[in-house]
Amino acid sequence: MKLPFLPVLVALLALVMLLAVVAARLKRSGRQSGSVVLKPRSVMTDREQAMYWRLKETFPGSVVLAQVAFSALIASAREHRNRFDRKVADFVLCDPSMKVQVVIELDDASHKGRERRDAAREKLLARAGYKLLRFANVPDQDDLRAYLQAQLPTDGRAASSRMTSSRSGGVKATRSMALDEL
Repeated sequence: MKLPFLPVLVALLALVMLLAVVAARLKRSGRQSGSVVLKPRSVMTDREQAMYWRLKETFPGSVVLAQVAFSALIASAREHRNRFDRKVADFVLCDPSMKVQVVIELDDASHKGRERRDAAREKLLARAGYKLLRFANVPDQDDLRAYLQAQLPTDGRAASSRMTSSRSGGVKATRSMALDEL
């Protein structure tokens, strides 16, 4: 009498297990196909927006690009791309023909303790032929122009040097092109 129920019980148990496996797979595939919660985010922080507008005001003849991927600035063999493929420059100042004039970083508190990383990023850009201006704060227009002019030797050739400003708490700046291009 109990024997006829045993195969039904085994079949029912197998069906429940099969349904559990199918449900788990559907749940996993649902997560991968878009059930992750996504929400918009501001493209730039308030400080970055202030710097963007300061650059636009100070250099109206230049093109100001924000949040530029290093992969748009640097080319290399495929096996070396992982060194820079997820890095982003805060700003890139270009002439009207889109030739990069200078790369600009606006540092904040998140850069404290990351000096080695920042130096490595600067070295990558330098190896690719770019100069970097690094600011701790958004400078006023006169200071911004002065930082660029201070990088130009008197004979007009490009130079790479560093300077500090007491107004902005230790800003360093490097420059590679003539100010006439700005």
